[in-house]
Amino acid sequence: METPLFIRRLAIPLALALCAIQAPGFAQTFPSRPVTLVVPFPPGGGTDTGGRVIAEQLGRRWGQPVIVENKGGAAGQIGADFVAKSRPDGYTLLLGNIGTQAINPLLYPKLPYDADKAFAPVSLVAELPLAMMVNPSVPAKTAAEFIALAKARPGQMSYSSSGAGGAPHLAAEMFKDQTGAFILHVPYRGGGPAIADLLAGHVQLSFMTVLEASGHIKAGKLRALAVTGDKRVPAFPEVPTLAESVAPGFNAISWIGLLAPAGTPPEVVEKIAADLRVVLADESVKARFVGLGGVPRATSPQEFARLIDDDKRRYAQIIRSRKITIE
Repeated sequence: METPLFIRRLAIPLALALCAIQAPGFAQTFPSRPVTLVVPFPPGGGTDTGGRVIAEQLGRRWGQPVIVENKGGAAGQIGADFVAKSRPDGYTLLLGNIGTQAINPLLYPKLPYDADKAFAPVSLVAELPLAMMVNPSVPAKTAAEFIALAKARPGQMSYSSSGAGGAPHLAAEMFKDQTGAFILHVPYRGGGPAIADLLAGHVQLSFMTVLEASGHIKAGKLRALAVTGDKRVPAFPEVPTLAESVAPGFNAISWIGLLAPAGTPPEVVEKIAADLRVVLADESVKARFVGLGGVPRATSPQEFARLIDDDKRRYAQIIRSRKITIE
């Protein structure tokens, strides 16, 4: 027997009303099972390192495991696409960075997802100043000495990056533009492989987050010549900024932040953001980030969304002026 028309018409609004009633309760009980944190890069990079710090602490706070899953490739697109197409319930999250959220939409004419609509920003996690680093075999102790060396050996010096079009690549191109040093670019699939070849001496220079390189710098396996922000990094106060040493006004930093699939209930997004604020306010967590070279910083979902939009505008200007494209 067919259901009467008036009952069918009432069914949809009634279902929506029930969902609205249940949403706050769902947020209060979230999470009731393990959460997957997708890092869209290989293990060992700055995004991966920061992700493992917050995954451990959120897991403790929630009483549920937060499982870090690395899905690298295509400058972060593979992992981001996986999260974009995941169920929007808060149980699959993305640890994006300035590259995946602000730069990729400018460089790739066709992404497998709509970058402006696929995600619900949750919170910034940390600002990640970049370091200009060389293999110790390079006979340069300062940024000025490296510039002189590169100019004396045109085409013989190369630098690695975590991928074409990423924040480290753009910072290096800004450095080349402002100093006139010609250095070949060798892109890799993530910060881990890029550091590995710098450590092996296959390339001479790299711009990478202090977070992913601090252990190698402290061990003397890499030499930091400068940092790229407008302030010195607390973890390495003796290392000057490029702005104060060779490139006045130079300022380029990266960041990592937490995002959920679009359509995730706002109450769940707000709960995750609130819990992350508590985690990042913990002195031991702050110390871990600062010791690694990061600057922990929690935001509201709205503030994080504005940051992404602001960086899109800023990097659009850099990409246009340098005519940077993805081959």
